[in-house]
Amino acid sequence: MHVNEQDLATNSELIAFRLGEQEFCVDIMSVRDIRGWTPTTPLPHSSDYVKGVINLRGAVLPVVDLSARLGFSSTEPTARHVIIITQVGAQTIGLLVDAVSDILTISKASIQATPNVASELARSFTKGLIAIEGRMISLIALDNILASADETSAAIH
Repeated sequence: MHVNEQDLATNSELIAFRLGEQEFCVDIMSVRDIRGWTPTTPLPHSSDYVKGVINLRGAVLPVVDLSARLGFSSTEPTARHVIIITQVGAQTIGLLVDAVSDILTISKASIQATPNVASELARSFTKGLIAIEGRMISLIALDNILASADETSAAIH
């Protein structure tokens, strides 16, 4: 079978990770680093989903509890948890997740739209769903993770 360069360009590499029993993924091009849990310094008056900040090679980096941000229960981090360092536009943020599970190479055509039965808010956080090897993995829209609830709801109306 002949594979041309255009076909290769339609593939995406994704980092898959777990939050509880569910799997999610982000584009590998957005990921700068994956590191073990580091205790954070809390920020006064920050959103419930912001765990605090860490010092990463001299830069102050906010850490978002992705489970809480997506509307699930808040995470009580242990040494087993992982922080995925991502680049979101001009901002670098850490995402607190349970564990990184996989690196996936998928065709962009295999990403299915988030069903219309999901709320507007749910659809604003997921770019789509990937059904692979009997698993259902949600592709996270990183650009909406740090937007405030007001900004997110304004963006979807």
